[in-house]
Amino acid sequence: MLVVQASDVQPRLRGCAESLKLSEYTPRLIKDLEGIKVKYVAAGMLTSACTDENGSVFIFGEKGIDKLLLKGMRNATKPSLISELPYAEEVACGGYHTCVLTNIGELYTWGSNENGCLGIGSSYAIPSPEKVQGPFLESSVVQVSCGWKHTAAISGGRVFTWGWGGSNGTFSDDGHSSGGQLGHGSDVDFINPSRVCFAEDVKALQVSCGFNHTGAILEYA
Repeated sequence: MLVVQASDVQPRLRGCAESLKLSEYTPRLIKDLEGIKVKYVAAGMLTSACTDENGSVFIFGEKGIDKLLLKGMRNATKPSLISELPYAEEVACGGYHTCVLTNIGELYTWGSNENGCLGIGSSYAIPSPEKVQGPFLESSVVQVSCGWKHTAAISGGRVFTWGWGGSNGTFSDDGHSSGGQLGHGSDVDFINPSRVCFAEDVKALQVSCGFNHTGAILEYA
């Protein structure tokens, strides 16, 4: 569990212990982040990340680091700075992938890339941040969210999703995979960001990914 503890003087990040070998049943201060003004935090399945007031990104999580294949991380149980990124505003963590949204609306992803969840046109693992292009070359990204192996983002008032659609998933019921979380009318995987079409002329305000489902807040345009 991760909680941002705000105060008049210094917001502090509480939650995951520096050592992840034992469970934590109460919030605990991450001492390695003392003195850093944390602005945004995200929790994935096996990893956590946060951003600070200077646009830096820190990531930590024992098993998740091995999956993310990040360079220069000697101690997965302590926050590690990701130096390859420009000024970061927002971070999101999935099962084994991470997304960062910059202050100019660029989206960077890295990690295992199972089912194309990084949105870079392939399903190969990426060991360091790579910019997602496609439709985001025309309009900037304003929000991003990660599911287990799928991702969603808002750009130009529209929702885009990519990654695991369900057809190649792990879980099934009566021989049918659970899926449909991409919203494209099928359980097919998408390796590039694809627009979700809605019946009405609407503008997307927020999107959020669960394990294998997605929700969005829309308003009439």
